[in-house]
Amino acid sequence: MNQNRLMSWIILGSLIVGTIAYFATQNAGYEPMGIGRGIHREPGDLEIYYSMKAVLSSVNAFLLSIILLIYIRVYNDTGLNFSLGLVIFSVALLLYAITSNPLLVRVAGFMGQGLGPFAMLPDLFTCIASFTLLYLSR
Repeated sequence: MNQNRLMSWIILGSLIVGTIAYFATQNAGYEPMGIGRGIHREPGDLEIYYSMKAVLSSVNAFLLSIILLIYIRVYNDTGLNFSLGLVIFSVALLLYAITSNPLLVRVAGFMGQGLGPFAMLPDLFTCIASFTLLYLSR
């Protein structure tokens, strides 16, 4: 498969994943802290924020999955420690994208208040990715 066609499929896949994530957030029912269920109000900034964050996190997870597969193939072909570092780096970023997605937080039963482990997990994965990049760069 030539490179242009591959990039077309990746862009199409990103659009599909983003669209699915957007429509999934439309029924998620995010509410500002302090407002109870059943109170009718107009959509505000919180819903827009969570919708866009879910779309971006989902697209990032999709793209990082492709990058991870590429790096695993490179590592299998070469066996270099640098390639293994890139695999670890991409896994950490993928886990960050997954755990920072508001859809996962919502499915796990947490909301805007009391995020549980989701308050710190994305930063932990960013820290792992940063240490791996630092190690590879020294």
